[in-house]
Amino acid sequence: MTSADIIAMTQQYQMGNYTRHPVAFVRGEGARLYDADGREYLDFLGGIAVVLLGHAHPGVSQAVSRQVKSLVHVSNLFHVPVQAELGRVVSGATTGGKVFFCNSGTEANEAAIKLARKWSADRGREGAHEIVAAEGSFHGRTYGGMSATAQPKFHKGFEPLLPGFRTVPFGDTKALEEALTDRTCAFLIEPIQGESGIRMPPPGYLPEAARLCRDRGILMVADEIQTGLGRTGSILACERYGVTPDVVTLAKGLANGLPLGAMVAAEEVASSFGPGTHGSTFGGNPVCCAASLVVFETLLSPGFLDEVRRKGDLFAEGLRRVASRRKDIREVRGRGLMLAIEMEGETKEIANRCLASGLVVNSTAGNVLRFLPPLTVTDGEIRQGLSILEESLPREGGA
Repeated sequence: MTSADIIAMTQQYQMGNYTRHPVAFVRGEGARLYDADGREYLDFLGGIAVVLLGHAHPGVSQAVSRQVKSLVHVSNLFHVPVQAELGRVVSGATTGGKVFFCNSGTEANEAAIKLARKWSADRGREGAHEIVAAEGSFHGRTYGGMSATAQPKFHKGFEPLLPGFRTVPFGDTKALEEALTDRTCAFLIEPIQGESGIRMPPPGYLPEAARLCRDRGILMVADEIQTGLGRTGSILACERYGVTPDVVTLAKGLANGLPLGAMVAAEEVASSFGPGTHGSTFGGNPVCCAASLVVFETLLSPGFLDEVRRKGDLFAEGLRRVASRRKDIREVRGRGLMLAIEMEGETKEIANRCLASGLVVNSTAGNVLRFLPPLTVTDGEIRQGLSILEESLPREGGA
C-alpha cells in the first residue's frame, strides 16, 4: 500500500483523536525511518522519547523473538521469570525500591496516585489525600493522570475531574512550602517538564522540594516517564539534581517501543500495596520484559551514558550556534538528549518544513521545537539534523 492508501484507511476506520502528519512509516533502522513510498527520514522525536536504542535494535529484536517462541503471557497470578529478573534490574538501577509493572506512563502515574493515598491512609492520615502538582505538568490522559496535569487545555470537556489535587507554580519553592499541608500525601513532579516545552527547574529547586517533603512526612513522587532511562545522561534525571524520590514512575523507553510502564517505591511505601489493592492484566508482560532487559543492559554498559552526555553537549552546542545567527530564537534548553529551542513565534509550520525535508521533530507548547532522538544517534546524524533544521527555519523577517 502507498502512504495515501494507509492514510485513507486510517481516516475511514479510526477515531480522529490524533492530529496525524500525512506520512505512513513502515520501517526503521537506528535513527532512520522509511515511509510507505520509500522516503527516508532522520528521527529526532524517537516515538516521543520511546525508541531509546533506535528502531529495529538487533538485541531487542532477538530477545523479543526468543521470548515469543517460549511464553507470551501467563498472568500475574503466577511468577514470571523474565519479569522477576527485570524487577531486580529496575530496582537496582533506580532507587533500590520495589517495582510494580504496568503498560504505560499514565498507568504508572495512576498507580503512584493510588499508592500515595493508600500509604497515607495506612499511617492513620485518612484526611491527608491531597496531591500537589506543578503548573505546566503533564501526567497522562486517564482521569487520575489528567486530574494531576496542570494544563487546562487537557481538561476541557472532561470535567468534573478527580478531586484532591492542588497546583503550584513550577520552580516556586515558597509556593510549594505553603501548599504542603496536613492534607497533603504527595508532591508529584517532573524533574524537567517535557510536554510543556522542556522547562528546566531553577537551581536548587528539586533538592529543596525533597527536603520540604521529607520534613513534613510527605512523599516525593518523580514522574520520570520522559526524563528517565538515560534521556538526560543518567538513569534518572533526579540523579543529576542529587535527589532520590520516594516513588518514581517510568515508561516510554522502558522497552524500546513495546508497551511497558513501571512504578518504583521505597520498601516502606510499597508495603501499602498488598494483595488485591492494585493490578494490571498485561503489566510486566514477558515479551516486553525481555525487551526491557536489553534496554538496561545497554544503558548500564560501560561508557554508554557518558556518550549520551557528550552527544547531548554536541547537539546543544549546535543549537546554540544556530541560535547565535538568528534573532527569533529565545532560548536553547535541556539536558542530555532532551533538548528544545523556544522561538518568538509558532513552531508548527517549522516542524512541518523539517518533516518535508526529512527530519522528524516535534512542535509543542506553541512556540517550542522539541528534540528527543534515540540515545544511539551518531555525531554525523546530529550534524545532519542541525543542517536540516537550520534550512527549515523561516527567513529572518519572513516565512
